[in-house]
Amino acid sequence: MRFLVCPQCGIMNFYVKNEKGERLNVKVSRELEIILQDKTQKLEGYDLDVVYCLGCSWSGPVNKLKKY
Repeated sequence: MRFLVCPQCGIMNFYVKNEKGERLNVKVSRELEIILQDKTQKLEGYDLDVVYCLGCSWSGPVNKLKKY
C-alpha cells in the first residue's frame, strides 16, 4: 500500500487528536483513508479533519498531503 506524505517535510507519519488531547499515530493512504499504525486502537472520538505531522510543524486536512 502506498501512503501520502507531508507537503512540508516529506514523511508519511502523522497523528490525530481527540478532545482530551490524546494522540493516535496514523498514516494516510492514497485513497485518503486514515489508517491506524496500531491496529488494536480505534479512531472513534478522534478528529479526522486535521492530521498533524510527526516530523515537523505542519497540520491540515488529508487532501493537502502529497503523493511523493
